Amino acid sequence: MECPIARSLEEVGEWWSILILRDAFHGLRRFDEFEASLGVATNTLTRRLAHLVDNGLLERRRYSERPPRYEYVLTQKGRDFHPVLMAMLAWGNRHMADPGGPAVLAADRDSGAVIDPVMVDAATGRRLDPRDIRLIEGPSAGPEVRSRLARAEAARAARHASKKSAQETQP
Repeated sequence: MECPIARSLEEVGEWWSILILRDAFHGLRRFDEFEASLGVATNTLTRRLAHLVDNGLLERRRYSERPPRYEYVLTQKGRDFHPVLMAMLAWGNRHMADPGGPAVLAADRDSGAVIDPVMVDAATGRRLDPRDIRLIEGPSAGPEVRSRLARAEAARAARHASKKSAQETQP
């Protein structure tokens, strides 16, 4: 699929993969560390680690010769997944927390102050609001993407026109 969201889900959409990446960001590297943290079956963990290695999110490095043992280290592609995890943490804390509050918070490493991750535009630093964003065709967009984006834009324009018309007719 051309859609970058669909492609991303193909890479890491399986929930064990996302949890492995979460744990890798917490410094876990070895099979037994992931197994203990996640409580996942060894065959599932083996498959998910291999998938993450094959897709370039983790690198498998030998740390022991006898017996041969490996650790799994985040690659740049894997490290670039961090904003996705932080967005999921913020969303989960906002909408899925227990009545007593969130179980996990993000905090500044140096000060310990609790932080609330948000999306900002890298060029301007401006906080991004979904209402201010529209998706447009990229340089490699094919007919399917162009059609989907055109339909979405037409629907948005129709809603906007309908809303504007309703406002103009109200006393």
